[in-house]
Amino acid sequence: MASIDQQPAGRPDGGLSFIPVAWLAIVMGLSAYGLISSWRLIGDFSLPDSVFFLVYGGLTGGVITILWGLYLLGLAFNRSARFPRHYTIWQIAIIIWLLVRQAYVFYSFAFSAEALGFTVAEIAIGLLCIYLLRNGAGAETIYANPETERPPVFVSILAALLGIILGGAIGACAGFFAGSLIADLTHMSCFEGACGFFAAFVGLGGLIVGAIAGGIFAVRRVNRRVPARAR
Repeated sequence: MASIDQQPAGRPDGGLSFIPVAWLAIVMGLSAYGLISSWRLIGDFSLPDSVFFLVYGGLTGGVITILWGLYLLGLAFNRSARFPRHYTIWQIAIIIWLLVRQAYVFYSFAFSAEALGFTVAEIAIGLLCIYLLRNGAGAETIYANPETERPPVFVSILAALLGIILGGAIGACAGFFAGSLIADLTHMSCFEGACGFFAAFVGLGGLIVGAIAGGIFAVRRVNRRVPARAR
């Protein structure tokens, strides 16, 4: 009778499935460097609108990339069978973000061959990583843990942090938009910034509600038991 711990059948990938993990760490490092470089610009309201959106968009994207990446590293270190699929989702999101950011830079600023080259290289490496983790590539012999038990506590903590950040960001944006819309529809006075304060207050409420809901959803999602696969 075969042991229940036997690795699934499949050809070895020669260690290539570890390349996505290394690239994940590099992207997280680049995001951390971007956060440190842009940190001094926080609170500088004299920035032009185009620069303001680029800076704060980059900060938000960097935080999300790092927190999401920590969760993926937890799956990778546990050799989770869920890692290839979750990594693929993360990588697709990163590629979309790179395309949107590059399009915004071209539209708001000027064409830069160097920036375009870096973006193309990042997308090419990301697509390579997705290819290395595709079904039948051999990654299933490395990431084979079915995880029928609950994940480690630190994975739940990281998932909660990610859920709080994402939920808070979505809730704040939705709340600020709703507050601005209400102020416009009700013709609220903007004397001494009254309409702006109202929109910010609604946005703050949306941030709190979104953060709580996002954290709860993330913890419930990551602790959902995965049915054991038939052997």
